[in-house]
This record gives sequence, structure tokens and C-alpha cells, in this order.
Amino acid sequence: MTIVLDQLSPTTQDAVARTRQRVSELHAELPRNQLVVWTAGNVSERVPGEDLFVIKPSGVSYDELSPEVMVVCALDGGKIDDGTPEHLTPSSDTAAHAYVYRHMSDVGGVVHTHSTYATAWAARGEEIPCVLTMMSDEFGGPIPVGPFAVIGDDSIGRGIVETLEHSRSRAVLMQNHGPFTIGKDAREAVKAAVMCEEVARTVHIARQLGDPIAIPQQIIDSLFDRYQNVYGQSGTSAPADSPSSPQEA
Repeated sequence: MTIVLDQLSPTTQDAVARTRQRVSELHAELPRNQLVVWTAGNVSERVPGEDLFVIKPSGVSYDELSPEVMVVCALDGGKIDDGTPEHLTPSSDTAAHAYVYRHMSDVGGVVHTHSTYATAWAARGEEIPCVLTMMSDEFGGPIPVGPFAVIGDDSIGRGIVETLEHSRSRAVLMQNHGPFTIGKDAREAVKAAVMCEEVARTVHIARQLGDPIAIPQQIIDSLFDRYQNVYGQSGTSAPADSPSSPQEA
């Protein structure tokens, strides 16, 4: 039975509209941060309180995106009757996003890019080692590599979940494919995609100069805890003598 958006409650319709707006706006961050070319890449976000998510339509140029063309899908990956034209199909990565939402209930946003440096690490099937305090802060350790999988079913999604369910990282490099990132919402997942590319580039350059220096695990743990639980405007201030990190601004 097809879900019809116009037949859902006004509260649900409002939640979908707000999610479409956020997802449309966040797609602009991908080309702005040089994470995508042409129509590659996608952002999705779970509709709060609903078994639905919003994702970019397949093959549509970034400068043609708007809230009205964002596609709404059920958690099985199928497009609902969302008011968009029938020919407007969801991203070719929709099955992967849907699998993540079905199996990681705390994930509210998923992003996929083919950003140059992160994808270069994926092409080598090599994790990005945790040799930067920025990585400790954001990812809590190395950025892992997921198994090789191709588009067509939920194999990519399974690889993402299997790789990240035992990791603190919000990013995974799917072998020979590229990075996928997750977050509590789409904005957090986009941030993780930006940070993933930044550390991929920096560590690559560092390796051209010599052997990067590993950060001890206890320091990684301390930095991760601080950044996740103390850093930022959460209503409380960090002690003046708390450990510093590069993300002070």
C-alpha cells in the first residue's frame, strides 16, 4: 500500500516540509566544500518521529535542487506518493541510506560523496590513521574501510552498518567507492563529510613528508570525550585549564 503524503496528519506533513527544506539547503554545502562534482553525492535525513526520510532525486543538478523536488521515502527505500512527478526517482544510493536508517536507530542523517582525498584512500582500501587531534575530536580514532559493494541492492548499506556499529567514527570509506558519513541529523552528517575530506587530505600530505606520528589511545579517548561532551555552547563552559584541541573557534 502506497503512503500518500497528503493523507498523513498535518503534524507529519509539516515535519516532512521542514525536513525537505533542511535537506535542500544542506546539499549546497557539498559543492561549496568541494566534496562533489556534477550530480554525484547525496544527503538524506530521517523525518523526526516518522518512518520516513528525505533524499536528493537522482541525477538532478545541484543548482536545480529545491525543497519541492526532494524525494520522500519509506524506510524500505520506496518512494511514497509525495507530490513530486512520478519520473522523479530517489538517489541511486537510496537503498544504502534506507538500510542504515533501519538498522541504526540513533542515526538521523546520512551523506555520501566522492570527495577526492577520502575516495583516494578508499581506492587503496586503507583506513585513515588517527594522527591528528582533529580526528580524535571528530571521529574518536581512525576512519575505517568498509567492504567492496556495488549499487543495486542494500549491500552498501550492510557494509556501512557492519563497519560502523562497533566504531566511534561517523565516517566509513567504502572500498573502491568513497566515503559515507552519519550523524544525529543531516547537518551533523554533512559536517562529518567535510571533516573526513579535510583529514584525508592532511594525512595524505603528511605521508608524503614522512611517517605521521600516532596519537596514544588514551589521548584520543580524552580528546574525543572533551569534544563530544564539553566543547561548544552547550550552556556550560569548559574549565580554563581543560585540554586544548585545534577546533577552538
